[in-house]
Amino acid sequence: MPGNSYGEQFRVSTFGESHGRAIGCIIDGCPPKLPIDLAAIQTELNRRRPGSSPHVTQRREPDSVEILSGVFEGQTTGTPIAMVIFNQDAKSKDYDNLRDTFRPGHADFTYQQKYGIRDYRGGGRASARETAARVAAGAVARALLQQQAGVCVRACLVQMDDITIPFKEWQEVNQNAFFAADSTYETQLSERITELRRAGDSCGAVVQAVASGVPAGLGEPVFDRLDADIAKAMMSINAVKGVEIGAGFAAAAMRGSAHNDAMEGDQFLSNHAGGVLGGISSGQDIIVRLAIKPTSSIRQPQATRNTAGDATTVSTTGRHDPCVGIRAVPIAEAMLCLTLADHLLRQRAQCGSPV
Repeated sequence: MPGNSYGEQFRVSTFGESHGRAIGCIIDGCPPKLPIDLAAIQTELNRRRPGSSPHVTQRREPDSVEILSGVFEGQTTGTPIAMVIFNQDAKSKDYDNLRDTFRPGHADFTYQQKYGIRDYRGGGRASARETAARVAAGAVARALLQQQAGVCVRACLVQMDDITIPFKEWQEVNQNAFFAADSTYETQLSERITELRRAGDSCGAVVQAVASGVPAGLGEPVFDRLDADIAKAMMSINAVKGVEIGAGFAAAAMRGSAHNDAMEGDQFLSNHAGGVLGGISSGQDIIVRLAIKPTSSIRQPQATRNTAGDATTVSTTGRHDPCVGIRAVPIAEAMLCLTLADHLLRQRAQCGSPV
């Protein structure tokens, strides 16, 4: 199965399945002598891990990460960094009834068509469980960006179902279980999750990620545009069905006189481009929004077919997120960190830039 790696200079490969023995990643290309704080990596994993609040899946995984190679005496050595997270709370019996049945909205049917075999336990490789490895790798990329370029990457939930959450301040994000930038919405969001659980249904969400302090000049014109790689990174996250950068789809209703980011001296007067011009970073904040579909695993009976081609119905039980968009916040941060770290190193390799 190819397609398990991302990045060129800062390259990450992930491995493992939802109900396998472990998941993990290998990072190649990380510069040597980068200080690595294992506790900081664990903090990022704790933000994403299941069972972290009553509003997400109640699978109880500590997601304790172990560094197997590439770090010595608290610093990277320049060799591949291997990290592993052992699965401890997989309940494969919850999926026995899905051995021969395709769940609507999942990758069951397409994996079977492509490979002729699939791991039906929790979705196997297609499970969002795989993203824990990305978050671990993203924490290393975050350290690189912070220490060598002063870049700050943050994200928040800006919509869940039909509830729009206005931005108040970044300090609010980690003070509530929904990663909302306004904690006063926590009660309303909690009540909606309770409604969904009782109805055996799910909802979608919108996540916004922002990178501040990004130096101008990152990105490769034409096919490897910075915004193109960001869009690819975000679309690779489970359940993401749309990506906007800057004004996004709203730009279609704007005039050029309004959308263009005019300049005055060395300052831009607006940021409708989302920090990227011609596929290259402008030095402004990079602003990305992700549209995340409703969780496919729901208790309500749905029409489907089995591997024999017979019509049937399926109701997905077990432990699932009523809204996968909540835990997508740290994942979006990780993927943006990975993309920017890769392009930072690519810029240095090609141009010898001091940024």
